Amino acid sequence: MDIERELARWRGGWRGPALAAFIAFLAALPGVIAVPPLDRDEARFAQATSQMLETRDFVEIRYLDEPRFKKPVGIYWLQSASVSLLSSYEAREIWAFRIPSLLGTMVAAAACAWGAAAFFGPAAGVLAGALLGGGVLLSTEAMIAKTDSALCGATALALAALAHIYRAAREGVPPRPRWVLTFWIALAVGILLKGPIAPAIAALTLLTLVVLDRRVAWVAGLGWYWGLVIVLLVVGPWAGAVTVATDGQFWDSAAASELSRVVRPHEGHGAPPGYHLLAAVVLMFPMTLMVPAAATGAWRRRDEPGVRFAIAWLVPAWIMLELSVTKLAQYPLPLYAAAAWLAAAAAGQPVGRAERWLGAALSALFAVLAMAGCAWLFAAYGDGWDVVPALLAAALLGAAGLVGAHMLLREQPSTALICALVLGVLGHAMLTAGLIPRLDPLWVSHRTETAMAAARLLPRQGVAEAPVAVTGYAEPSLVFALGSGTELTDAAGAARAIAELRPAVVEAREDAAFHRQLRRLGARARLVGEVDGLNYSRRGDKTLLRIYEAAPAQETAP
Repeated sequence: MDIERELARWRGGWRGPALAAFIAFLAALPGVIAVPPLDRDEARFAQATSQMLETRDFVEIRYLDEPRFKKPVGIYWLQSASVSLLSSYEAREIWAFRIPSLLGTMVAAAACAWGAAAFFGPAAGVLAGALLGGGVLLSTEAMIAKTDSALCGATALALAALAHIYRAAREGVPPRPRWVLTFWIALAVGILLKGPIAPAIAALTLLTLVVLDRRVAWVAGLGWYWGLVIVLLVVGPWAGAVTVATDGQFWDSAAASELSRVVRPHEGHGAPPGYHLLAAVVLMFPMTLMVPAAATGAWRRRDEPGVRFAIAWLVPAWIMLELSVTKLAQYPLPLYAAAAWLAAAAAGQPVGRAERWLGAALSALFAVLAMAGCAWLFAAYGDGWDVVPALLAAALLGAAGLVGAHMLLREQPSTALICALVLGVLGHAMLTAGLIPRLDPLWVSHRTETAMAAARLLPRQGVAEAPVAVTGYAEPSLVFALGSGTELTDAAGAARAIAELRPAVVEAREDAAFHRQLRRLGARARLVGEVDGLNYSRRGDKTLLRIYEAAPAQETAP
């Protein structure tokens, strides 16, 4: 079958973006459903959303009693809507909180396909959207209930609309009103999701295009007056409400948090310039195959409108991220759509010998790293039958890299990308739904929740007294599992909970102090269960949680 001919059948209209969105859906769904809540960011977002639904306060964002004055409210509103429609905050089903991230991924893939098709044709558009939606980084972020995937969707949609406006200007025709409207609405949603990130990327793109083209008149076609009104109508009500509710503290804290990331590592996430470029070898896969050809093709074809737009979108913002001191792997995600454009465009052209060999080498390197990663996960955290999903994930991901490299060397770049994409999506599904959820040492909170549910000690079951007291282990995933009333306390507080006939979860290092406090209070506890594992948020520290309930007078805990 001629893959390029089959792709070309998806011409115009909505079919190409819809196919790209469907591929993104398939790539992310297994992880969305199967992976337990992650520490720390995801669980904090989900818990803050739960509290928003409990209190019906949709202005202030709080985690337990602490204000979260770091990000705007957009993702919490989206998660609140998703949970209200599909589940309930009492159920604590993490998949319902992840739906906005999944939808953001689908929007990003569809927008990427829509924008690329305007310059490179429908087949290249579908390929670009599929590469983005089925890529390692976006399909992973889609299964995490936080802002990055949704932000990627909003940014990609805004830039795709801007690309259509830019193409119209190059052709000397006025832009369609719906493109302008889409640009401003997507930009406003991006602001509600993560503040200045989407506008900064759009502004850098516009500025670069103006400099490269030496033409500024077309920018007036963006309808600035009505556009800014739209942004004000979308963002303004919440911005005003949170300013009043927090007496302006939200903006002071948010600005300080964002500025600090630029000048010093945030929470230890520092790295030298070049970090994102090196990480892209794995995180961009299967685009990795075409990175050398895309780079040389972008330089040779830099005067073409589509290539120039992708360069303006990708390069300035990427440089800005590399110069920032704080670096997290997901930061360049809103720029990956531009890289997908260049990769898809390069796949439709003859690929030089050097680019083929270098792309094949990078793809083979991905295969080696992916297989080594699966082996390490099994060796470090797996047991027994975990070897089966580990081998399958390693085989599929390894095959994705090696088959893609082989097909590229045979001068079939589009086929290489499609083969790598299909095998990569299958491998990612096996990794996220088959292997990772089975690695018990990583899921201390989830296993503690399961053990307490079996003993009828979860507050939401309505049997045991609430709230649960926890000492020595304060990870947000356990707070999310046990509920908003969870009491994070010391050994004395845990003993007091037992005296009040409430359950307590005690980390082993606090156990001796806990029993001393029990004796002081004249209370008795019965050990219900133990959960051991690793706290991956604290450098993999070994953790042992003991679950206690109040014991009758004649009983005592071991």
